[in-house]
Amino acid sequence: MEIASATFIVSNSDYRKCPLTGLPEYAFIGRSNVGKSSLINMLTGVKGLAKTSGRPGKTQLINHFLINNQWYLVDLPGYGYARISKEARERWEKMIRNYFLNRTQLTNVFVLVDSRIPPQKSDLDFINFLGVNGIPLSIVFTKTDKEKQREITKNIKAFKDAMMADWEELPTMILTSSATGYGRDNILDLIAQINETL
Repeated sequence: MEIASATFIVSNSDYRKCPLTGLPEYAFIGRSNVGKSSLINMLTGVKGLAKTSGRPGKTQLINHFLINNQWYLVDLPGYGYARISKEARERWEKMIRNYFLNRTQLTNVFVLVDSRIPPQKSDLDFINFLGVNGIPLSIVFTKTDKEKQREITKNIKAFKDAMMADWEELPTMILTSSATGYGRDNILDLIAQINETL
């Protein structure tokens, strides 16, 4: 798939105010500072489309981007650590949970996982939440260029092993690097394949 256009449409805090066009939506989410905005910019080829920051918690709303006038890329707030109040974090979590459980246009969730570190409980818990609720997902390992390959391979194997405790069959997993563009075609081809089945 080639991306010819990527346009920011709307940001809001309520799934009921999201676009009503009925186009398929592909949500991107991960722990704070996993490299989500950089990945979105790499995928779309539009520098600065999603705001990047070294400070966790930059994304605070549900952000819709229209891709090729055919589907939406949805940038969601990260979970896990962020320097925000408990009340704000609970508000984010409720907003995200409502989006996932009620948004009928949601077609697939790309859960971003930092390949440089061992499996994190927050990632596994979130993936299990999607699985229990029957929400289609794929796992995207980020920052594969930031660590020795041996370490990346070890962390990914450990993540798969941890998932096997709860999953009979693992979802699609894609390795990426926002710096080099590695994995870009794999993600876009998967989206194209899913779109063809709708």
